[in-house]
Formats: sequence, C-alpha cells, structure tokens
Amino acid sequence: MTAKHLRLALVALLGVAILFLFVFPARSYLAQRARAEEARRDVEAIREQILVLEEEAARLQTPAEIERLARLQHNMVYPGERLYSVVPEGSGDADDIP
Repeated sequence: MTAKHLRLALVALLGVAILFLFVFPARSYLAQRARAEEARRDVEAIREQILVLEEEAARLQTPAEIERLARLQHNMVYPGERLYSVVPEGSGDADDIP
C-alpha cells in the first residue's frame, strides 16, 4: 500500500470513529430528550385531568347534586310530590289512528 492509500484509510477510519463516538450518541441523546419532554407533557395533562375529576367527584357527593341527578336521570320525587310527563302532540297514540 502506498502512503496515499494508508492516509485515505486512516481518514475513513477516523470518520467512522467520529460517527460512532459523537453523532450516534448525540442523536440518541436528543431522541431521549424529546421523549422525556413528551412524557412531562403527558404527566401534566394527566394531573390536570385528575384535578378536574377530583372536583367532579367532590361535587357529586353533595346532597344537592345527588338530588338533581336522581330527579333528572331516574325521575325520582319526594313522597307527596307528583311527577308529570308532557307527551308531545302526534306521538303515535291510539287517538292519532284514523
């Protein structure tokens, strides 16, 4: 081998060594930082959801909210109260049949 070929081989080897020592670890480091930042954003979003859900859970434990939901979703009334249902006109009752 000539000195020129040897020098070219050393330069190529040095280039590959630089890639393995600096470029690839730097890419891995930057990718890890991006994943860590994404994980931080996810954690923050989950913390905000937890706060909202804790507030809702506390609200659902109040007597007023329990009564409101019982009346609205289950048509419950207190003893002595009457529940009325308004049926829209033309609802398909027997009176509508000619």
